[in-house]
Amino acid sequence: MNPAFSVVIFTTIAGAAQGLVVALALARSAGLAMAPSFMSVALTVAEAMLLIGLGASFAHLGRPERAWRAVLMWRTSWLSREVIVLPAFIGVVALWWLALRAGVDGLLLPLVAIALAALLWYCTAMIYACLRFIQEWAQPLTLVNFTLTGLSSGLILISALAALLGQQHLLAATGPAALTVTLAAWLTRTLALRRNAALKHKSTLQSATGIRAAKLVQKSMGMSAGSFNTREFFHKAGQAALGKVRLALIVLGFAVPTVLMLWGVAAGSRAAFVLALLVQIPGLLADRWFFFAQARHPQNLYYQVVS
Repeated sequence: MNPAFSVVIFTTIAGAAQGLVVALALARSAGLAMAPSFMSVALTVAEAMLLIGLGASFAHLGRPERAWRAVLMWRTSWLSREVIVLPAFIGVVALWWLALRAGVDGLLLPLVAIALAALLWYCTAMIYACLRFIQEWAQPLTLVNFTLTGLSSGLILISALAALLGQQHLLAATGPAALTVTLAAWLTRTLALRRNAALKHKSTLQSATGIRAAKLVQKSMGMSAGSFNTREFFHKAGQAALGKVRLALIVLGFAVPTVLMLWGVAAGSRAAFVLALLVQIPGLLADRWFFFAQARHPQNLYYQVVS
């Protein structure tokens, strides 16, 4: 697939914002000591990230003014369900912030925020996991990776904010949690990468073209000129470039942040979590780009490959 940068930004930044809100809500539900000003700042950061992600998603549309029509297919479309859940989640985060400003600090809004964040992860992941003809996506690890990666980035973000704003008691809880979840996300992402690298695709040149001859050789591309089929379903990056992106997502997205957090937890270093956040950002962008680029659409057998 040809990854759209707007979708890469949206899925990465929205997932991190969801993780931040869930981490904050769990900390509040567990009764961890947090200054009201810190909670307000964390919710502001999350809301800003969600709005940036929403704006990026609009940038991917050919006719943004017709985006509202996406909700009409909610009975059958995971994308339509995501379009419904995302504004609801943004609204709950805003209400939680307003409640804190008004001096109301109950548990109802944090619990609703956790439920909506989980539902949003599910809807976003199922947009891809439900496509059975793209075998790299049609697997349970797609949902697991979207959720754990979002939680990892959100926990690292709240730990960095706690370190910067002097919330040491909160950092003592979120730091080890961020390390644990990042290790789990690294493990499941590695399993998905290995599975996809070893895939034997069901689609063949015969099934892609409908020609059932035993010996079938392609001599020309499916179209003689550029079209949607030749632009949007292949990234045009070579295997060497894909290998470098794969290495970057592992090293920057998981390995280096893990080492930095180990340092932070063992030595009580606040700077370690800030550095882990800064390192993980490009790693997660590489991870999401690779998620799209690694997917091989069956139509490419006809529209891309030339013998």
